[in-house]
Amino acid sequence: MIRFLRKVIVDVVKRRLRRKNSRAAIHPRVLAKAVHVFKVELADTLRGALFISLGVVSASIGLKSFLLPSHFIDGGVTGISLLVQQLTGISLSLLLVVINLPFLILGSRTIGRQFAIRSVIAIVLLSVAVFSIPYPVVTHDKLLIAVFGGFFLGMGIGLAMRGGAVIDGTEVLAVYLSKKLGLSIGDIILIFNILIFSVSAYILSLETALYAILTYLSAAKTVDFVIDGIEEYIGVTIISHLSEEIRLTITEKLGRGCTIYAGKRGFGKRGDQLRSTDIIFTVITRLELAKLKSEVDKIDSEAFIVMSTLKDTKGGMVKKRPLAH
Repeated sequence: MIRFLRKVIVDVVKRRLRRKNSRAAIHPRVLAKAVHVFKVELADTLRGALFISLGVVSASIGLKSFLLPSHFIDGGVTGISLLVQQLTGISLSLLLVVINLPFLILGSRTIGRQFAIRSVIAIVLLSVAVFSIPYPVVTHDKLLIAVFGGFFLGMGIGLAMRGGAVIDGTEVLAVYLSKKLGLSIGDIILIFNILIFSVSAYILSLETALYAILTYLSAAKTVDFVIDGIEEYIGVTIISHLSEEIRLTITEKLGRGCTIYAGKRGFGKRGDQLRSTDIIFTVITRLELAKLKSEVDKIDSEAFIVMSTLKDTKGGMVKKRPLAH
């Protein structure tokens, strides 16, 4: 079975290479490199599909089994959709798609086309799940609804992010506005949600708004937990013997700036001369992390990558240029 899959992958890659240059013979090194890149892309797609599917299931449980039956709301675009659904009676499945659509169009320009396509698929799947799957109502206790409704919704949002997509467009707007206004992503999300909770307190009731805040806090903490505490900006250090090729990919293909440190490899047998190496450092947003790791993996699957959380950044290119696609 494994041999058959390898043969299928090689045949697919050969057809791709022949489309680009039908006359030239395919060099074994070129073929091996192309096969490796295809495998990385396939693994990334399958991994993303798994995370997005699990995220859709978790978020739909949070909505159908907890929030919707008790007319609770949340923050972000999901909160707006729930609020509009309660006021107008329009189907939540339709509202999730319609209200998220402008944010996804913005995301295609700010983050990338692949990110937008994955997000559209994730939101459509969530809408279908909310519309068609008859989840049971778990509890009528308001405190449990707020906490666990937010927990399942936050888990769904976090899993979708790990799959390279979003099921709530708030973060896309925050990433875009942070580049325009100079505010942090966290500040923008906070202001956005304060407006939602204020409107819900005025239109519905103060009690509903308070439970909505509790739901949002539960969801936000769960998102941070699912994505391993990844903050708004990520500092990434990459050590590889193919550092120049990785640098070109970051600057030209991803449209990001980077800094090169001159270093030496610190491990070697006794008497070995330590080799010099270039160390790459770059800063990206957390929505771009999956894309960067995938591109580095295509070049050097054994590259040593260190990621650290950053509260915010100032200057440089991370807030000035959208991720290339």
